[in-house]
Amino acid sequence: MGAVVQMHFTTVDYVIFALLLVASAGIGLYYAFFGSGAKPQEFLMADRSMSWLPVSLSLLATFQSAVAILGAPSEIYTFGTQYWFLGCSYFLGLLIPAHVFIPVFYRLRLSSAYEYLELRFNKTVRICGTVTFIFQMVIYMGVVLYAPALALNAVTGLDLWGAVFAMGLVCTLYTSLGGLKAVMWTDVFQTVVMFAGQLAVIIVGAHQAGGISEVWRKAVNGSRIAGLDLNPDPLERHTFWTLGVGGIFLMLALYGVNQAQVQRYLSSRTEKEAIMSCYVVFPCQQIVLCLGCLMGLVMFARYGEDSPLDKGYVQTNDQMVLYFVMDVFKDLPGLAGLFVACLFSGALSTISSAFNSLATVTMEDLIKPHFPDMAESKATLLSKGLALAYGLVCLAMAYLASVMGSVLQAALSIFGMVGGPLLGLFSLGMFFPWANSVGALVGLAAGLAMAFWVGIGSFVMRMPASSAVSPLATVTPPPFENVTATVMTALVNATTPKPRPTGVDALYSLSYMWYSAHNSATVVVVGLLVSLLTGPMKEKQLSPGTVYPVLGNLLFFLPQRYKEKLCCVTPLAPKSNEIAAQPYERAKKGANGAAYRKEDTVTEDKEMESDSAPAEDEECRAALPTCKLTAHCLEETAL
Repeated sequence: MGAVVQMHFTTVDYVIFALLLVASAGIGLYYAFFGSGAKPQEFLMADRSMSWLPVSLSLLATFQSAVAILGAPSEIYTFGTQYWFLGCSYFLGLLIPAHVFIPVFYRLRLSSAYEYLELRFNKTVRICGTVTFIFQMVIYMGVVLYAPALALNAVTGLDLWGAVFAMGLVCTLYTSLGGLKAVMWTDVFQTVVMFAGQLAVIIVGAHQAGGISEVWRKAVNGSRIAGLDLNPDPLERHTFWTLGVGGIFLMLALYGVNQAQVQRYLSSRTEKEAIMSCYVVFPCQQIVLCLGCLMGLVMFARYGEDSPLDKGYVQTNDQMVLYFVMDVFKDLPGLAGLFVACLFSGALSTISSAFNSLATVTMEDLIKPHFPDMAESKATLLSKGLALAYGLVCLAMAYLASVMGSVLQAALSIFGMVGGPLLGLFSLGMFFPWANSVGALVGLAAGLAMAFWVGIGSFVMRMPASSAVSPLATVTPPPFENVTATVMTALVNATTPKPRPTGVDALYSLSYMWYSAHNSATVVVVGLLVSLLTGPMKEKQLSPGTVYPVLGNLLFFLPQRYKEKLCCVTPLAPKSNEIAAQPYERAKKGANGAAYRKEDTVTEDKEMESDSAPAEDEECRAALPTCKLTAHCLEETAL
C-alpha cells in the first residue's frame, strides 16, 4: 500500500473557507446585537416567531451533517445505489411527526421535549430522558467536529487542530451570542453552501468523465445501479425492507422526538407552519439523497474498481471523497475551498443545533424547576453561559475523539443506540394511555440495556477481523446517521459468503437500520408489561393533551363505553388562538396529575368571563386551578 497522497489548498480556497466562518459568525453577531432580545424564550425558542422556510431548511441542515456529506458518496461508490431506497422511508418518517408528534408538543406549549415526559409520567422520567439525551449529544459533538477535520488534514495537510478550533469557536460564538434565531438563519446560509458545493463537484466531475450519460453507462457496466432487493432477512445490511421500513424508525427518532428538531417545530409561529416545515423538508431530503448518489456514481466513473483507497492514496473511506474533490478541482482554484466550506457547513449546522438544544434542556429540565422565580435577565445570561460551556465541552470531546482510537467507533455508536430507546419512551407515553411511570422507567432501562448489549456485542464480534488495520479504516459512517443511528456496523467487507449467524450471533448481526425499531419496541413491550403488572393508569389520571388518540381513531367502531374502559378516548389539547398568544411559562404538573401553567392563575378571571364553553366543560372549570392546561381540556379535537 502506498503512502497517503496529500494535495494542497490554493490561496483562493483558503479565502472561500474563511468567508464561510466569517459569514456564520457575522449572522450570530447580528442577532446578538439586534435580534436576540433579553428574554430566555427569545434566546432559546426564537420567541416562537419563525416561519416555515427557515425552520424547514434548519431541519434539513441539522440532518445533513459532515458525516452524511462524506459518507453517502463512499457508500454509493463501494456498494451501489441500494442505499437510495432510504428515500422511501422519508414519506412516513416525516408524515407521522407532522400529524402526530408536532400537534401534541406544539399544543402543550413546551420548550423542552422532555417536559412532555413529566406531564405524561413524572419528574423522574423527565430527568432520566434529559440525562440520556445530554449523554448522547455530548459524546457525538466531539466526533462530528473531529471527523471532518481529520479527513481534511489527511488529504490536504490543513492543520488539524487549527480547523477544529476554528469551527468550534465560531460555532460557539454565534450559538452562545445569537441564540436559536442565529442558529437557524446560519443553517439556512449553510444549507445553500452545502447544495452549491455538492452541485459543483457533480457538474465538474461529470463533465470530466465525459458527461452524465457516460457516468451512467460506467455505473451500469460496473454493477453499481441496484435493483429492488425484497429480501426480508433483517440481517442483510441494506435491502428495501431495512432501508424503507427500518429507516422510518430512524427518521422518527430524529424528526419525531429529538430535541434539536422538536425545538425548531416549537419555534414556529403557528402549528400549521410547523407542519408545513415538515412537508418542505421531504423534497429537500430527496434532493440531498440524490446528490449524494450522483456524487458516488461520478466517483465510480472516474476511478472504476481501482479506488484511491485500494491504491493507498487515502487510509479511510471518509478521506476518499475529499481526495476525489481535490483531484477533480486541482486545476480550478476556489472550488475545492467551496466544497470544504460545504463540508464544514454540515458540521457547523449539526454542532450548533446540539449546543442550543443542550442549553435548552439543561435550562428547562435541570435548572428552572429548582429556580422557578429566576429573573428573565439572569435566565438569559445563564442560557448563553450554558451554550458557551457546551461549546468548550465539544472541543474537549474532539480531543478525546483524537486519542480514543478504536473506541471512536463505539463513541459514534452510542449516539445511535440512545435514539431508539428515547423514541420508544415517547411512543409509550403518547400512544398507550395505560402506561405508567414505573413502566416507562423500566422500559427505558431495558431499551438502553438491549441497545448497548446488541451494539457493543456487534462491535466486539467484528474486532478480530479489523484489528490488523487502522481503527478508522474499518468503518464508513452510514450517511443518514446524523443524530439517530449507529456507525460501527456500517461496512462488512466480506469477500466470501459467510454462513448465516444463529442464536446470539444473529442478534449481533442485525442490520444497523433495524436498531432503532428493535430498541424502541423493547421499551414499549417492557413498559406495557410492567405497567399492567404494577397497575395501569386510568384516564382520569392522565394530564390533558398528553396522549394522541390513535387507539380511539383505530377502534372507531367500538361503543363509547368500551372505548372508555380501554382508556382510548383521551383528546388532544385543542387549537386555541388565545392559548397560542399567551406568554409561555413552563408547564407544571399538579399533585393530581393535571397539567397547568403559571400565568393561567393571572388570566383565569378573564377566561372565565369570556369563555362560552359548552356545559360539559364545567367539570374541568370546577377543577381550576389544578386543571389549567386549557379551559377546553375535555374537548376532542380532530386533526
